[in-house]
Amino acid sequence: MAVTIRDVAQAAGVHISTVSRAFSGSHLVKAETRERVLAAAAELGYRPNQTARALTTGRTQNIGLIVADIANPFFPPLIKSAQSRARLCSYQVFVADTDEDPRAEEELLRTLARQVDGLVLVSPRLANEEIAALGGEVPLVLVNRRVPGLCAVLMDVAHGAALAVEHLAGLGHRRLLLAGGPRNSWTSAEMRRAAEAAAAGRGLEMTLFAPNSPTEQGGIAAARAVVEARATAVIAYNDLVAVGLIEGLDALGVAVPEEVSVVGIDDTVVGRLNRPRLTTVAMPTAAAGRAAVDLLIQAVEAKDADQATAETTLGTSLVVRDSTAPAPRPEPAADAPPAA
Repeated sequence: MAVTIRDVAQAAGVHISTVSRAFSGSHLVKAETRERVLAAAAELGYRPNQTARALTTGRTQNIGLIVADIANPFFPPLIKSAQSRARLCSYQVFVADTDEDPRAEEELLRTLARQVDGLVLVSPRLANEEIAALGGEVPLVLVNRRVPGLCAVLMDVAHGAALAVEHLAGLGHRRLLLAGGPRNSWTSAEMRRAAEAAAAGRGLEMTLFAPNSPTEQGGIAAARAVVEARATAVIAYNDLVAVGLIEGLDALGVAVPEEVSVVGIDDTVVGRLNRPRLTTVAMPTAAAGRAAVDLLIQAVEAKDADQATAETTLGTSLVVRDSTAPAPRPEPAADAPPAA
């Protein structure tokens, strides 16, 4: 027999109305209760009647998800988790890619806004003022961007960048380079702020190479800057930049990690498969996708401004692998006396 809403309510130990509110994303349902209801529904194979619900609510049951570069391995886990979460709540997801182009981003936002109940915008490149204006046209949740008046899911990249500096300082590195990301990148700005503060606190020298393409080619381009700055360690904007940087340094005859240590950001499959395996800051991308969908559905249902401008911050951690090592010892001067 078909699974009903009553079956889900009984399995989750809640009232039928609570199940209905959980699927609509209502802010009246506590997060832990919603998790229990969705888990029970998934186990029983329950799906709400989407057609009847759309007629009742006047909504499309569609949401848009716009990412900066779908080819970047940072984004697929986020997209997958967002789709899975939306499906449990009886929503479908339209995914679009801006190819790191702010104008394409604006065009997609305006186009999708007419076809969906709300939008998730991941790592946007538009200026804050432009995003805020578009946020007045449709419920909007940002991932890795903070704009006053809009919902946001933030990954604590500042904490991760500080951990990276502390790790490198502990290995004896004193001259660092930060290979930043593109203009209008919240992540790049947060990295710079936190890394420079941590380096200053340790008395380290830090060189900035930015703005820069968030790609493997961007990393290759940064390699010469590392050599010219005589840096012994680099913190890269993301894993793609870090992998490109290792490739670029190798082409210049610089060994990683023996001569230069490299730290990435993201903890993607690219870094895990690279040789040397990449030391990196793990970003909670899958959790961010789920949280963004939850916030968006809540924003669509919100009756008060506080719910419509909620913000969630997710933690980050450092994963130490093979691309970092103790700083190389400086070569003795030609006229230096031999060691005793």
